[in-house]
Amino acid sequence: MSYGYDDEDAKRKKRYVIISISSVLLISMVVAVTIGVSVNKSDNAGDEEITTSVKAIKDVCAPTDYKETCEDTLRKDAKDTSDPLELVKTAFNATMKQISDVAKKSQTMIELQKDPRAKMALDQCKELMDYAIGELSKSFEELGKFEFHKVDEALVKLRIWLSATISHEQTCLDGFQGTQGNAGETIKKALKTAVQLTHNGLAMVTEMSNYLGQMQIPEMNSRRLLSQEFPSWIDARARRLLNAPMSEVKPDIVVAQDGSGQYKTINEALNFVPKKKNTTFVVHIKEGIYKEYVQVNRSMTHLVFIGDGPDKTVISGSKSYKDGITTYKTATVAIVGDHFIAKNIAFENTAGAIKHQAVAIRVLADESIFYNCKFDGYQDTLYAHSHRQFYRDCTISGTIDFLFGDAAAVFQNCTLLVRKPLLNQACPITAHGRKDPRESTGFVLQGCTIVGEPDYLAVKEQSKTYLGRPWKEYSRTIIMNTFIPDFVPPEGWQPWLGEFGLNTLFYSEVQNTGPGAAITKRVTWPGIKKLSDEEILKFTPAQYIQGDAWIPGKGVPYILGLFSGNGSTNSTVTGSSLSSNTTESSDSPSTVVTPSTSPPAGHLGSPSDTPSSVVSPSTSPPAGQLGAPPATPSMVVSPSTSPPAGHLGSPSDTPSSLVSPSTSPPAGHLSSPSDTPSSVVTPSASPSTSPSPSTSPSASPSASPSAFPSASPSASPSASPSVSPSASPSASPQSSIG
Repeated sequence: MSYGYDDEDAKRKKRYVIISISSVLLISMVVAVTIGVSVNKSDNAGDEEITTSVKAIKDVCAPTDYKETCEDTLRKDAKDTSDPLELVKTAFNATMKQISDVAKKSQTMIELQKDPRAKMALDQCKELMDYAIGELSKSFEELGKFEFHKVDEALVKLRIWLSATISHEQTCLDGFQGTQGNAGETIKKALKTAVQLTHNGLAMVTEMSNYLGQMQIPEMNSRRLLSQEFPSWIDARARRLLNAPMSEVKPDIVVAQDGSGQYKTINEALNFVPKKKNTTFVVHIKEGIYKEYVQVNRSMTHLVFIGDGPDKTVISGSKSYKDGITTYKTATVAIVGDHFIAKNIAFENTAGAIKHQAVAIRVLADESIFYNCKFDGYQDTLYAHSHRQFYRDCTISGTIDFLFGDAAAVFQNCTLLVRKPLLNQACPITAHGRKDPRESTGFVLQGCTIVGEPDYLAVKEQSKTYLGRPWKEYSRTIIMNTFIPDFVPPEGWQPWLGEFGLNTLFYSEVQNTGPGAAITKRVTWPGIKKLSDEEILKFTPAQYIQGDAWIPGKGVPYILGLFSGNGSTNSTVTGSSLSSNTTESSDSPSTVVTPSTSPPAGHLGSPSDTPSSVVSPSTSPPAGQLGAPPATPSMVVSPSTSPPAGHLGSPSDTPSSLVSPSTSPPAGHLSSPSDTPSSVVTPSASPSTSPSPSTSPSASPSASPSAFPSASPSASPSASPSVSPSASPSASPQSSIG
């Protein structure tokens, strides 16, 4: 395409974009958690003179879902100005004041509450609003250093921020499930306008992003980070540390229970982590089981945790919802500071299946990376709450919704380990919680392996495993190049309750392998998508979470696009000492029902320290793999031919000829760790969290978002979905932001 427009035309387009972006930012500022804003409607609105200011407001509100709320709010604060920058400043100051007032009110309400869970919920809301204000401040700063050739980057950031704000608002509301008194209703009313304005802002940003994409202005693409470059915030010393073996690492702080480091506990060490520094700070956590609750605060950015291995360095907790704690507060570890990296560590919650929701880790950090880590738990193990996240060569274990949240997260070459649930409970693996189709969030499982512990395999006929279920209306999950075992029934996915979310969710399977990968008998909900080759690329790490800009140079194996053999060139980007990654031949199509006799082509090898508790699918490394295969226990047999108790619709029979999956990992999988043990034992569990450009339909959210979003993973889902969107407290995972 020719870009031969003259200078005047270029200037005109530039002026238009700047004005448009300013208008978008105006709405972005206004929508940022304006709790308690009173929308004063004029009685004579119909006779209002169409002034320049009013026309500007109408124009910016045009693509929104809640136009009346948008226009009334802007009229109240905008006065007679139509200058976008002045409007942004006015909205920013008004929002900051409003939030400050609400924070004080929240504190007063906390002191008046008698119900402990209600106190926790109010405290949660206060904290979430603080996070939103922080993101509002960053957005305002971004406006101050506005550069035309970075417009596309600015829009990506705005979508990430607004998506996270929606997550914060819903997490606040989720916290009141099961509380007593009227605190929940009070906060619901206070948040109503803020929720609508946030969805409006996201609609505007999405509209502008689509428009700018159509304009194809060359200056906007001049600063794309090459995948060979290191992210700006990774200094040379940090790159050496992340790529070096532990024997050569000289971290900033050493934590060791035996006294060989500066501190004996992680929390002691965190007191000495620099705040709000733009340089990497490395903490080496030596071997040991650290029984403490850890939070990496928002001010602790660019922090790196390096352990001695996921079987050696373990951070352990046991808080649970059943003990009267909101789900988000049950997290053993909470990561809020952006640019966080964890390597060779296990995060666990040992509460057990009987205690229902019990989070191992809650992640809100943008551009966070987890490499060779274990997340062990039962229900709600990994809470991938918000922002962009990347997981490589990790093991996530659990029973119900053990991977949940509203992040934009990619799980590459990870193992999903199903554990034994309570009697007759089903085991849905994922429960993504997207509330708006324009949110840039969703889960992508790429080159992963689904396996079961021996205890689970003994009950798999009664407790089926499902790929996922829709926690919120626009839940989004894409599973590609992944080994799906026979204990995943033919229908594949599980409803939440009745028809909830089935028309609006976004689920897709792409070139998976294994005896459970056949898609011929999958559910046929309207939300089940068949993606084109072009659409599939949008869900690879480079495009979906803009991975090329922040993952390279971290000492983490990374495939930026599709795995080889999927009709696209496969590129692997790694740290300097982790460049031995290889990719293999093409995967078999998703319709394959027979188990693969060799690991899936292209699957990445797991780290040498992969937990000994995870069995590898094959007892010997597949051809071309770097070490032992990832893993499916050889004892896996064909799925039950009868549906689990209570399920909506029985699973189609699986051919009786399908017996145990192959003794080697599915074709296309990347090599697993050389250290992987040959047998599976019972690991513990933990949670996780993540955003990226949405390819989902642009349908607008319901006119009036529910006050209490659908409850999180049910406390005890039976074979069929036992929790409704607004289900009882125990059924809903509260956002752990805390």
